[in-house]
This record gives sequence, structure tokens and C-alpha cells, in this order.
Amino acid sequence: MKVKYAVCAILISFILAGTLYGRALFESGVIDQKAVSVTVYNNNLGLIKEIRNIELTSGQGELRFMDVPSHIMPETVRVVSLNHSKSFSILEQNYEYDLMDAGKLLDKYVGKEIKIVDFNKFKDRKEVVAATLLSNHKGQTYRIGEEIYLGHPGYKVLPELPENLVAKPTLAWLYENRENNAHQLEVTYLTRNISWRADYVMVLNKNDTTGDLSGWVTLDNKSGAAYRDATLKLVAGEVNRVQEMRSQRVYAMEAMKSAAAPQFEEKGFFEYHIYNLQRNTTIKDKQIKQVRLLEADRAGVKKELRVAGQRHYYSRKYHADRSKQPVNVYISFENSEKNRLGMPLPAGIMRLYKEDKDKSIQFIGEDRISHTPKDEEVLLKVGESFDVTANRVQTDYRKITSTLHESEWELILKNHKDHDVSVALIEPLQGNWRIISHSHPYTKTNAFTIRFDVAVPKDGKVKVKYRVKTGI
Repeated sequence: MKVKYAVCAILISFILAGTLYGRALFESGVIDQKAVSVTVYNNNLGLIKEIRNIELTSGQGELRFMDVPSHIMPETVRVVSLNHSKSFSILEQNYEYDLMDAGKLLDKYVGKEIKIVDFNKFKDRKEVVAATLLSNHKGQTYRIGEEIYLGHPGYKVLPELPENLVAKPTLAWLYENRENNAHQLEVTYLTRNISWRADYVMVLNKNDTTGDLSGWVTLDNKSGAAYRDATLKLVAGEVNRVQEMRSQRVYAMEAMKSAAAPQFEEKGFFEYHIYNLQRNTTIKDKQIKQVRLLEADRAGVKKELRVAGQRHYYSRKYHADRSKQPVNVYISFENSEKNRLGMPLPAGIMRLYKEDKDKSIQFIGEDRISHTPKDEEVLLKVGESFDVTANRVQTDYRKITSTLHESEWELILKNHKDHDVSVALIEPLQGNWRIISHSHPYTKTNAFTIRFDVAVPKDGKVKVKYRVKTGI
């Protein structure tokens, strides 16, 4: 640790010396920052805009713009002087990211002499040893006198700071300035490793007819920088980006706090939706922050049991060992003002809960929703029914030609509950199809799908039969 402090002191004194290669040298850190705004996208991308007050001498010089994210995309940097735009320009930019640490510092001194300071507790004094560092690979190897040491206790003291190492990621600008007064520099750039998602919680009522919905924004910042007292905007939508081959959680959780009024204001933006937090917030590095997005009570919902077939069933013999089919449970609702909702819902995971008979809230399932505009339906697969079963049996199959098939089906529905249920049989057909016979009425939901809505009494069983001809 003492080595690190000594190195930082050397670096700071070097920067404050004031000149480099005959040019004026200035530094700017977060202390100069007057405002910062953060816009976060769904695809691990953030747009940062900073405003800093910086005094520069006229003429050419170097400005070291520090306290930027370690995952900044330097090719996206844009710099503008808000108050003297025609007097300031950037001639050259270098991004310095070879950050110093104890290992890199020692790497620079392989083959050179350093000092090792150790405290001898028996003699109650410090002992200083001159050592030549032979290797820094998987531990240090030294030559001290005529002997080789594999490691050595004590602090390693370096005579000076090696070149080309920096304490923090830094944008180094060669600038041209024709103004003697301070500049308000607006610096905009993109950074990776900051993202957000929406998380939703819905609690169903006793009869599964309404649900209380709350939504949370979950913001994950691993960009390598903190953004203090920042304005925050979130963009929902699929922003196209050129794909690159790159590989890149310790975190702190901020407690979720209830608020009476909506914290985000939603607006349309280009072909996306943007959510503006109506207050400033601090986003720490390596932190997951959650902020409430929406809340709606007693939104109308619909519960449905579904059994779904497959198109390939109708062009081959169906195996008897696949007769048992899951009865899936779905919850759906309209995202409309009439239904106490109506805000465009960003993509995320919606988790559903319900009270049991002991008045305890229990988790009953979750599903992922896509970006959902207002007045559209949200459909959630919650799980599979325990007490309602379905079996599919192919009672006849005939291959008429290589492209024409005829088959007959029997679906057996059993209800082991103490009340009646309704089950939807969703049958996706293929090609030019025709129902030849059927035991129950059906509806055509689209060009290639039919649906049977079947009432199954408590502790009862219902058989649905139909014969179909399909062909290309």
C-alpha cells in the first residue's frame, strides 16, 4: 500500500509541474464537473454528457481529462466549448488506459535495482536492502549480493515512476485555444458496461381476476466510473449497433423505496421510448440500483389453461409414448388506460405472486415480456397445471400422397379440481387443411390455427375428437 501511495504522489507532482515537451499542461478531474447526465440503453450501452469549467492558457497545450469510465469508447468522444465555441478545438486525442498497479510497476523494473525496506522486530529498526529484480512472473525473484532470493519480505521502493503508466483512465488532448477566460466544456461519449432492465411484480387476487402491478428499473453500472447527482434517462427499444468481437459481480444494492408520485416521465423518442427520472440520482460504480417505474392497482387479468399442438403432428404417425401433454397456465391483461395501465412497458421479467389460504404471499411463476406499447395485450406463461391433465392420441393416420395426409385425433382432458374449468386446445395446422369431422365446436384464429374451448367439469373427463386433411 505504501508503494501505491508513493507512486500516486509522484504522478500528481509530475502532472502539476505544468509543462510537457514545451507545451502548457493542464489536468481536469471530477472536481471541475458542474453537471452530468446519463442516458442508458437496453443493450449494455450508456451515453454520458459532462459539463466542466476549465481554465486554459491561450495557444496550444495538453489537457488531461481524467475520471472517465474505464470502459469508455474513445472513438465516440465529442468536445464543445459552450461559451467560446469558436476559440477552442481539439487537434489530437490519446486515450491512456495502461493503469498502474503493483504488478505493472514491478514489471517495468525487471533487470533493475530497487530497494526493499523491512522492519526487524528483534532489533526494533528498519533494514534497507538493495536488490536486483530478476523476474516478476508468479512472484518476485531477486539477486541480493551473490545470492538468489525467491521472494523477500518488506516494502518494495522504486526510485522513480516508470513511463507510460497512469493512475486512472485519461483522455489526453492536444488543443488549440484562443480565449483567456475559462471554458465550459461539454464532453459527450459512449461507454460500455452500463445497462438497465425492467422488473415487474404482479400480485393476483383470490379469484385471479385482478392484479396489483408494480414495475422497477434495475440499473447495473460496471462502466468503471461513478456519476454523482446525475440526470438519468432510460431508452427502451432496439437501437442498432455494429457488432464487434469483444469479451469483457460484486455490487451494492440500493434499497427500494416507495414514492407517492411516478418517478419517471415517459415520452416517445424517434422510434423508441425514453423514460426521464424526475430527480437527480447518484450512480456508483459496481452498483445495482433499483428505482420504481410504475404502480397500478386492481388491473383486470384473465387466467387461461391451454394445451398446444404442433404442425408436424399431421404429416406422420404420432408416437403413443408422447401422448401426455402439459396443460399450461397463462395470465393475460390489456396494457390500457381503461385497465388502469397504459404506459408503454419496457422489456423485462414479470414475476407473479398470490396469497395462499394462510394469507401468505407465494411465488407462482414468471415470464419475460417484450417491449409492449399501450393498448396491447401482455401474455404470461405462469407454469403448468397440477390437477388438469391432457392426453393426445392419434386414432387414425392415412398418407394419401407424398404431400397429402389425413389423420384423426382424440384429446382426453381430465379435471381433478373441486370446481369446473375451461381448457383451450390450440391446434396449429399446416398447408391447405380441412376439418372433416369434429365432436366439439371450434374457431379459426388465423389461417393455420384452430381453437377448441372445452368446459371440463370437476372430477370429470372430456374427449375431444376431430379428423383433418392437410396438404401442401
